[in-house]
Amino acid sequence: MVAILQEPISNFRAMRASDLEAISRIELSAYPYPWTFGIFRDCMAAGYECWVLERSAELIGYGVLSVAGGEAHVLNLCVAPAEQGHGHGRRILARLLDLARWHHADRVFLEVRPSNKAAVALYDSVGFNEIGKRPNYYPGRNSREDALVMAIELLAPDSAD
Repeated sequence: MVAILQEPISNFRAMRASDLEAISRIELSAYPYPWTFGIFRDCMAAGYECWVLERSAELIGYGVLSVAGGEAHVLNLCVAPAEQGHGHGRRILARLLDLARWHHADRVFLEVRPSNKAAVALYDSVGFNEIGKRPNYYPGRNSREDALVMAIELLAPDSAD
């Protein structure tokens, strides 16, 4: 008999105030200049699409999306460092794009550090295109780093084939 080990199933759900401590811990471990607890709280209060990916009641990633005027903006997408490289970021991004479609957004924007090669590769592989730069957007240790501005045009699921 051969035993097949399966990874526990991960699920999406809306972010809750009770998640903010765990989210803050992940954010601190993933970024040198993390969002604060208050920024996440404010995003939830503003009605942004704030979602978490959890497995066995443990948060492993999250995403924040704002939508207005037919456009959406990925404000934050993060996977706990120990969970990176397993496709969780791709799943979170797909969820955010589905939410943007649900809100009838025509396009989605985001900013990303050029030095974050894994994130740039993910966004590129999904169909985001670089449309510009924001000079000195991100803080750095001794200087600031530009942001790549990327965007994707959304197609209805039926016409994506």
